[in-house]
Amino acid sequence: NSAIREFKGCVQLDHLGSAYPRPQLMNPQECKIFEAVAAGMEFQGFQSRHPIGWRFRTIYKRYKMSSMKALRVLFILTALPLVLFAQAGRGAQAALQTQAVKPALYMVTGAGANSLVRITSDGVILVDGKLPGDPNYSGLMDQIKTVTDKPVKFVIVTHHHADHTGNNAKFLAAGAQVIGHANLAKNLETYQSPNFDAHAAMPSITYDKEYVVRLGGAAVEVKHFGRSHTSGDSVVYFPDLKVVALSDALTTGGQGPLIDYAGGGSALEWKKVFEEILKLDFDAAIPGNGPVLTKADVRDYAAKFNTVIDRATELVRKGVPKDQLLMQLKTDDIGWSPRIPSMDGLYAELGRH
Repeated sequence: NSAIREFKGCVQLDHLGSAYPRPQLMNPQECKIFEAVAAGMEFQGFQSRHPIGWRFRTIYKRYKMSSMKALRVLFILTALPLVLFAQAGRGAQAALQTQAVKPALYMVTGAGANSLVRITSDGVILVDGKLPGDPNYSGLMDQIKTVTDKPVKFVIVTHHHADHTGNNAKFLAAGAQVIGHANLAKNLETYQSPNFDAHAAMPSITYDKEYVVRLGGAAVEVKHFGRSHTSGDSVVYFPDLKVVALSDALTTGGQGPLIDYAGGGSALEWKKVFEEILKLDFDAAIPGNGPVLTKADVRDYAAKFNTVIDRATELVRKGVPKDQLLMQLKTDDIGWSPRIPSMDGLYAELGRH
């Protein structure tokens, strides 16, 4: 799934799956191609669904398009994500940056999901290892070296997507233990990112409900509260610092939560996951991508998510056909709608509720 929106006279593409960095700007050549095709066209809230599943939303002032021009634009928009994803996987990534969250805890952004660096006297506990590739791994290690000379001893991967597990093999080879939920390991058996050649290496340690990493006097709690984004999501809690890492159970900005049914995700269980998260004592939350949040931010996000899923459930109960569900689902007061790669999965799950 993808969304296209106007951005300073050009176009910005946001990948709505979680396995790729986002947002990603088109380069000038791609902008020129799009502008040449779209010359003379004006849109107003135009939204189209490609037969193979790409979803686009373009927002301009007025809609006026001939059928031939529409086909030409759809062809370009279908091809552009493939170009951008190839660039994202093997080309330059957004520069990695490090910021302090709490004493001895740092967040590294860029080149995939947010990573967390917990420094202890005996080494580093790392949360999520970025997208695959030597530049991303080396860049992450360089950032870690700016705040400590201690080695990485543990890597907690919060679910199976490539922007979290991409460098498992490199960390294992360097002597670190890689920790993930049992369902993460199962998902990795069949998961293949369309943008990367190899499967991520399996975690060396798996758990069912909770696992506590103890190192250098620090204790980090890895918790599985149920299915949400995928079936193998981990919430990482730093009780001494009152910080929680939420991975893609919470995404920021205009992107709504991605329910990955192929990866075992669940809209209904996600609501229960938020209930458990909010029981934790924290004042800072780290989303899968985006800035540090407060507990109030998490509470507000959970309320929006629950509202959208409750509305969708009610529409299904009323017999709204599957192909009409998203069209009738009110989300304009929320600011985003769920990203649903599989409408069959969502409709079936809500229909059983």
